[in-house]
Amino acid sequence: MNEQDELLQLRALLKEKERIINEQNSTIKKQQILIDNITQALLRSTKKQFGASSEKTNNLEQLSIFETVEELANALFDEQEKITVGGYKRTTRKTGVRAEMLAGLPKEIEEYVIPSDDNCPKCGNDLKVIGKEHVRTEVEFIPAQLIVKQIVRQVAKCIDCGKKKSENKAPVFVKAQVPKPVLAHSISTPSLVAQVMYQKFVMGMPFNRQEKDWYRKGLILTRADMAYWTIRCSEEWFMPVYNKIHQELLSCEVLHMDETGIQCNKEEGKKASSNSYMWVMRSAASESKQASFFSYSRSRSTEAARKLIGDYQGYLITDAYAGYNKAGTYKRALCW
Repeated sequence: MNEQDELLQLRALLKEKERIINEQNSTIKKQQILIDNITQALLRSTKKQFGASSEKTNNLEQLSIFETVEELANALFDEQEKITVGGYKRTTRKTGVRAEMLAGLPKEIEEYVIPSDDNCPKCGNDLKVIGKEHVRTEVEFIPAQLIVKQIVRQVAKCIDCGKKKSENKAPVFVKAQVPKPVLAHSISTPSLVAQVMYQKFVMGMPFNRQEKDWYRKGLILTRADMAYWTIRCSEEWFMPVYNKIHQELLSCEVLHMDETGIQCNKEEGKKASSNSYMWVMRSAASESKQASFFSYSRSRSTEAARKLIGDYQGYLITDAYAGYNKAGTYKRALCW
């Protein structure tokens, strides 16, 4: 084979390799487009599934404002660089912090003594106590206890009334005063009802879980009883305080007010997806009385605002919602 034939073979081989490379580039380009579309579809699906359901996205057919996934990754990386923070350096514990933390707790000393018949392990002679050594500090947890209290009171009888020579022909009995119960004909006590409400509203423990917890403590306390206690005690003991807060706020010179949409399940006459509203009224920072008042309403109408504001004559700071325009004769001030 001469030199010219070898040159022709090399050219043919080079041409074949170029053809293969072009085909591979075409395949890679198609795969890149497919990856782009799948990535954007996945982002769209994720946003639809986990994003806010009330927000609507315009132009849903537009897959991406980025031409390639690489540009999208670069943009995300730029944002990531903006929020990068320095490494966390653990600070050493300051001396005295534990002692200060435990200072307010009741204390007891658990002392271990050497038996009187113990002798020296080396020579066998008697031992003499020369002092005490602090070994460690611990915190013991004592579980809550349930105590059955029987309320008993004394009954006294007049030694003179009811006798023949007495001016009062009928005998007279005097009974000792006893505290008023939280709820009549109930085993409830202030501490028991307070614990039920604390677990429910502070610790977020529903009544069905509390029911099991009370059973483990030895008390059969149904969720229906706990719900009834919560409703009745709220009405009889808390509503006067609640109404007093509202009354005191209306005597302030400057108030803030706003309403926030919420959804309530199983509300009569309303779908679960429809909005109800929680109205909040708060005294301004300049007021000596600092309080907040929350009120639930099925709507955010002017009438709902009027029921809360009443005859208030001071300054009411709100947003630009038109429902406050004719809700009273107050002096309206817009926020910002």
